[in-house]
Parts: sequence; structure tokens; C-alpha cells
Amino acid sequence: MHPGAVLDCCFHDDSSGFSAGADHTVRRLVFSSSKEDVLGRHDGPVRCVEYSYAAGQVITGSWDKTVKCWDPRGVSGPERTLVGTYAQPERVYSLSLVGNRLVVATAGRHVNIYDLRNMSQPEQKRDSSLKYQTRCVRCFPNGTGYALSSVEGRVSMEFFDLSESAQSKKYAFKCHRKSEAGRDTVYPVNAIAFHPIYGTFATGGCDGFVNVWDGINKKRLYQYSKYASSIAALSFSKDGHLLAVASSYTYEEGEKTHEPDAIFIRTVNEVEVKPKPKALAAPQ
Repeated sequence: MHPGAVLDCCFHDDSSGFSAGADHTVRRLVFSSSKEDVLGRHDGPVRCVEYSYAAGQVITGSWDKTVKCWDPRGVSGPERTLVGTYAQPERVYSLSLVGNRLVVATAGRHVNIYDLRNMSQPEQKRDSSLKYQTRCVRCFPNGTGYALSSVEGRVSMEFFDLSESAQSKKYAFKCHRKSEAGRDTVYPVNAIAFHPIYGTFATGGCDGFVNVWDGINKKRLYQYSKYASSIAALSFSKDGHLLAVASSYTYEEGEKTHEPDAIFIRTVNEVEVKPKPKALAAPQ
């Protein structure tokens, strides 16, 4: 596979997947045969990769300040598979898809929102409502907006609809923080993953915790026991019964001795992810 670090990966279908690497390449892997080929290249490390079932394309974001769309049905090689290259204001840190909508989060707190059917220019250009560097963006499963996390222990809940009524619903909340002796320690929030059935979501931070949230009712539903190292990535299975947790030191404190990287697969219990019904007011 990649001679350098693998920075992201995604499924194509049950038999194959795609990976993005620090070696500037986007690669395809067939699971049954371990056959691989290079789908395409960027001019810098490829930070993120997603497969769009709506468009039938692989979408990649790179530190070369571009997003590229690829047709995986093409013959191997960038000149045959590249559909388009779209300049970004800064290095791409995270991207997310829902239906035909693509959200790209870059350095400098920029957020570009595209319609995959017309990538000539963003539908919307925004700045993150959080003050500090973006770590992760993930679209709501219902397609109405996205969650965005930062290095400063916060997550914002944003909506695509620009009407005043829709924008009044957006909010941000603090998380992945520790208070001791009157001092707050704030940890980066590296990962967000939405539950595919209930629409609740998990966050993972450099504090080693995974929290599950009900974004509608603005409540934390569950906190898993602390992992040995930072949470670098999270993903629910398609049916929501499993949660993959990547525990890996992300060098937020520079070079130091740390626990080995590990991936844990957890069985998800309904009580951990299902929103709790609102209590009815007592009769007068």
C-alpha cells in the first residue's frame, strides 16, 4: 500500500475501498485479492477521502489546497480518472458528504459548501463559528446541516438553510475538557461520527474519551471508559450496531512516549445512542 502514512480511508462497496496518503496518492484496494492500484495523485498529502454514492465519484481533499473528484470506473491513472480539480482557500483538513452536498473545511477556519451536480463554485462560503482551528466536519444524516469541531474543545451545530429561522437554531457547546483545582484543561476534538439510525453523534478527543450526544435535545447521552491515548477517528457501522474507535496519539503535546496505536470495535447498545424522550410537564 502507501509507502507513507495513511491519512484516511473509506469503503466503495463490500468488496473494495479507497485510501488517502501522505505520499500524495489516492489508492483503491480490492479486499479479496489485495490487488491495489493508484486512482490518482495530488501535489501534497491527501488528508481525506469519501465516496459519493449520489455522484458515483471519489472525493479527496489535500494539503495542496484542492479538492479533486475521481471516477473510479476509469482506467488507473490520474489523466483517465480525474473528473475535476477545485481550488480551496487553504489546506483541506476535513470533508463530508450527504446526498449531493459536500462540505469542505480548511485551514484558516474556512468552510465551503458545494452541490456535487455543479462544482464550478461553492453554493456557500462560510467561516467557522468557532474561533480556533478546525479538526473535523460531519454532515447531519438528515441533510439539514453539519457538525464541526475544533482544537479548543468545542463543537458547533450548523444549518445549510440561510433563513433567519433556520440560522437561529445553530449553537456551539463545550466538550472534552477537564477541570481541576479551578483550572480548565481543553482538549482538541478530533473526530465526529453520526449514528445512522438515531442521528445522535459521537465525538472523540485528545482526552481519550468518546462521548455520545443528542444534538436536538442538547444533552450528553453516554461516555465510554477512557482510552489509553487520544481518539484520532470514529466510525459507526452502516446498521449502527458497531463503533470503530481509533486510539492514537496525535502529537498535540509534541514528541513524547505514548501508548501503541490501536483500533477497537465496540458493540453499541441502544441505551448509549437512542435519544431519551422529553419528560412531560406535570399536570397543574
